[in-house]
Amino acid sequence: MKSTSSPRPLRAWWLAARPKTLSGALVPVVTGAALAFAAARSGHVATLQPHAAVAGGLCALFAALMQIASNFINDLIDYRRGADGNDRLGPERACAQGWITPRAMTRGIVGILVLAALTGLALATLLLCALPIPPLTLLAGLVLTGATCMAGAFLYTTHLSRLALGDVLVFVFFGIVPVVGTFFALTGRFTATAFLLGIGVGAMVDTLLVVNNLRDIDNDRRVGKRTLIVLIGRPAGHRLYLLLGLLAMACTFATVVLNNSEGLFGGLRMSALLLLSAIFLVLHGKSSRYFESLPPGREMNEMLGITSRNMLCFALITVVALLWIG
Repeated sequence: MKSTSSPRPLRAWWLAARPKTLSGALVPVVTGAALAFAAARSGHVATLQPHAAVAGGLCALFAALMQIASNFINDLIDYRRGADGNDRLGPERACAQGWITPRAMTRGIVGILVLAALTGLALATLLLCALPIPPLTLLAGLVLTGATCMAGAFLYTTHLSRLALGDVLVFVFFGIVPVVGTFFALTGRFTATAFLLGIGVGAMVDTLLVVNNLRDIDNDRRVGKRTLIVLIGRPAGHRLYLLLGLLAMACTFATVVLNNSEGLFGGLRMSALLLLSAIFLVLHGKSSRYFESLPPGREMNEMLGITSRNMLCFALITVVALLWIG
């Protein structure tokens, strides 16, 4: 259903980019960078690379551009499939509302992907000049990672989100890949703690997808979209939301402990870490109980904002714990 009034062109593109979703792309980069600084301070890596600040900025820009590209692709594909009809429960979409034509959206997707590729090229050039790694090996790894990210942006909407694999994609591309990738760009190393933190961040970002899919569960069933929530049902979906937050905090806690070369058992720093963990767990637990009380439908849109707030709180606690305690 088209809106009676359309936003101006720049406003339409801004809304199509879904700026509120960018936190899900930037949180992994920020936490990965925090771990890199903490690891350098604790001696788990020799030192940060001299290009660390620039590399971190390029990682953040690449992540943001890929998120925008994914949003544009989702907008276009759902419009062509007729998925954004009158019964849509989420925010209005640009193509479905007639704000942006499918042809213009296609050009927008290509443009954003080109910008992302150029950003990746700049990052690759920086790393090739700075890291003592065989150029072909490094270049092949970076190209493969970038190409996989771009393929994932298409496959999420076209296939994987309909085959209960959307959550797996979130863990990989909003958790492990950006956290580990940012850590590598800043340190030139891969560590187990980076993978562990990536799992935790992926779990936290996935809570947003769980809310989205719980809201849309009835419509997804009607159109044959087999999300994980459709397969496991609403009660299990609410439990999954709670468990993902617990997993996220557990991974952060373990990462901080493992990263600290002096040990944290006992003393002020362990008390501080426990307090920070408790703050998040109380917040997440209250949100989970409130989520269960909401009726299905548009009322669940409120949970997207609440969950985004929780994710930012998680990121802040993770960064503080790593830089102050870890």
